[in-house]
Amino acid sequence: MLVRDVRDFQLAEDCLHEAMESALVHWGRSGLPQSPPAWLLQTARRKAIDRLRRSQNFSRKLVEYGALIELDQRAPETVHDIDDDRLRLIFTCSHPALEEKTRVALTLRTLCGLTTMEIARAFLDSEEAMAQRLVRAKQKISKAGIAYEVPDPESWPERLGSVLAVIYLVFNEGYATTAGERRSRVDLCDEAIRLARLMKDLRPSDAEIEGLLALLLLIHARTPARVTSEGQFIALEDQDRLLWDHNMIAEGISLLDTALQRGKPGIYQTQAAINALHANAASHADTDWHQIVLLYNHLHERTDNVVFLLNGAVALSWHSGPQDGLGALALIAPQLTHYQPFHAAKADMLRRCGEMEKARDSYMTAIEMSGNHGEKAFLTARMKQLDPSQL
Repeated sequence: MLVRDVRDFQLAEDCLHEAMESALVHWGRSGLPQSPPAWLLQTARRKAIDRLRRSQNFSRKLVEYGALIELDQRAPETVHDIDDDRLRLIFTCSHPALEEKTRVALTLRTLCGLTTMEIARAFLDSEEAMAQRLVRAKQKISKAGIAYEVPDPESWPERLGSVLAVIYLVFNEGYATTAGERRSRVDLCDEAIRLARLMKDLRPSDAEIEGLLALLLLIHARTPARVTSEGQFIALEDQDRLLWDHNMIAEGISLLDTALQRGKPGIYQTQAAINALHANAASHADTDWHQIVLLYNHLHERTDNVVFLLNGAVALSWHSGPQDGLGALALIAPQLTHYQPFHAAKADMLRRCGEMEKARDSYMTAIEMSGNHGEKAFLTARMKQLDPSQL
């Protein structure tokens, strides 16, 4: 809300930080206000007014100053085509003046609460490189005077790809968290699904939005079978499929069928199709792995995203054996040296080939690179199964 009001990322961040400092003093002395978020917003606006008044180029900022004064006095309600604060700001921040990767990263960091490390992992970047990208983005916004305003519906198409990418990556981080005690964060998954449903309401005939929602539902349906009662992660091949949410699966497949009938295939529909194959299979062994390999190869051809080749290699290992999977991994190894799931997949294939020493080395690498406690526990348990007497 503050970014929208002051139209400056850095100013919004600085003023919110100052408002938080004031809150520590005032709330500690007087107790919580009736609405803490409203108190913070009003205080931050007043900090922004003070900063603009003191600015050396104040005369050029009279418009922003006047708008903030008006907001502080009456806080008007504005009618928008997008009737949701977070989704509205995601559209606002997906500004076409920024390169798509940058706008998605900046939106994830600013509006969706993901850390720089989590975003870097999603893009296969180092944390330092992603931090620099975010800093440069804010500088460009400030120097170019990019207006952060809610776009009209006519401007939605040029921002749609970024908005869908943000929703997808929020869900990904929720489904397999980068760090922490839990393997997944259901709150992030639920929020992504909520935003995807809102997108479907906004554009009810868009095949890729339907495909994205189908994808999220088909993946999320497996959540009840992914962990034990003690929180131990369960691999896909070992999951009890009776625990999957079959109502959610039915909704996802129905959405996918509708999307595919529109004749406008896209990357989210293709990924949803892969997960529909998992959902429709009676067992892990009965899965149409050959079709999944073909679909992942198709995704890589469309996006040049090497992670799709990694997923394809895993599918290939189940289709024609772990040796073939290892051969496919060898082709992409230089690009994924620092990507933890690559080493976890390699360890599993080596284990299935009976190459226990090599498997142990890969498990060790995967464990060291993981920041998630549940994931580490799962990988450690798998490693102990190789030869318990040596551990």
